[in-house]
Amino acid sequence: MYGTRLCKKIVFAAATLAVLMPVLAVADDDATDKTLASDTRFFVPQPDTGAVQQVENLFKTGEFKDAFLIVKMELEPQAVWLTGGTPEQVAAKAVGTIRQARRQEAVPVFVLYNIPGRDCGSYSAGGAQTTAAYEAWIDAIADAIGDHKVVVLVEPDALANLPSDCGYDPTVVDIPQATADRYTQINYAVTKLETGRRTMVYLDAGNSDWHAVGDMALRLVTAGLMNAQGFFTNVSNYRLNNYEAKFDTWISECIAFASNPADGGWRLGHYTWCASQYFSPNGPVDPNDISTWVYSDEWYAGAMGTAVPTTHFVVDTSRNGQGPFNIQGPFNAPSYANPPYDQPASTIAVLNSGSWCNPPARGLGVRATVNTGVPLLDAYLWVKIPGESDGECDAAGGVRAWDYSLYTQPGWPITAADQAAFDPLWGLVDPAAGAWFPQQALDLARRASPALHDDF
Repeated sequence: MYGTRLCKKIVFAAATLAVLMPVLAVADDDATDKTLASDTRFFVPQPDTGAVQQVENLFKTGEFKDAFLIVKMELEPQAVWLTGGTPEQVAAKAVGTIRQARRQEAVPVFVLYNIPGRDCGSYSAGGAQTTAAYEAWIDAIADAIGDHKVVVLVEPDALANLPSDCGYDPTVVDIPQATADRYTQINYAVTKLETGRRTMVYLDAGNSDWHAVGDMALRLVTAGLMNAQGFFTNVSNYRLNNYEAKFDTWISECIAFASNPADGGWRLGHYTWCASQYFSPNGPVDPNDISTWVYSDEWYAGAMGTAVPTTHFVVDTSRNGQGPFNIQGPFNAPSYANPPYDQPASTIAVLNSGSWCNPPARGLGVRATVNTGVPLLDAYLWVKIPGESDGECDAAGGVRAWDYSLYTQPGWPITAADQAAFDPLWGLVDPAAGAWFPQQALDLARRASPALHDDF
């Protein structure tokens, strides 16, 4: 047993240090540069402690192929999430990350996730307590970054899930004021972070299965997009690259359409007139059938006039290798209506609506790269940390349902209270949001598209 553990530690350390140990440090120059060169390398963080433990456990049980898959996954560039702490603490983490990235000759990707009212108080609830506290936190990050080359993704879901979308009780929360504060906070972050000569700032635009193009374009512009590099989509989600690239391109086109005075003032500010994944005057559009999106393409081709889209974007591909869970397929939510599960339509409807939360049978997507082949698409990135849980996805949280009289397994819960906290799609109680989920991590690695290889 000792020899196996030692072997594991040597292999994992050697593979990891090959990427993480210092190489020639690159001195930042004084020039303003808000582009990503074609040879850009993104930063590889230290492996998650949960991943290290999982690899050790797999080595102990002789599952070497799976162990190496997790190692390979952890050696890919991934984002670094800044989720709270005091200004001094977050500045120290940012500085330490930048120092490590310089040793790798790599560009770090930061995700800022500390907005007041974060996640509508759901699984990832938290955030700064006040606008002033948030602004001080942003100041600390901006000062720590300075003129180093970094990519910053500002607050996933903060614009796609405004306080006005959260379903708050208006007798408890001043919803109009909270929404106005959200825009103030994001605008401040953009203004402060963009003072860095080499800081590339992107704002939240949800994903192609959420808000319509025009709605999202309006939110972005209101939040200060015109002063930022661009926007990001698909964070912690599973939409395929072709859907996200098309959706994002339309957002960029919509922004150009509604902000171009050369074609007359009639269209200025009318972002909601834009065709989308839900509607086009040219023909019926289905958000889950990209072949129908040609009708929205036709609308943009005829409506743009002299407007030229210039807003850039990036896409999270960390878990979209097999696409979303709520579309028909052999390992997707609708398949649970079939034997041996035989779940009723009401259950399938809940599984579909909760398809964002720890769905099984997904897969890692395209590894981080700036070579996207899509105009305005700056990079595919691993933003969500593969292997980290979305939360305790269960019936109590409204994202699971199950008729245990139709299908169960030995060891599954039998009381209503225990069933409410159980995830039947995985056959266990999911880890809390942000905790390592070993079963999901291995499933993502096994189903990666393009595939990971279990050798070095």
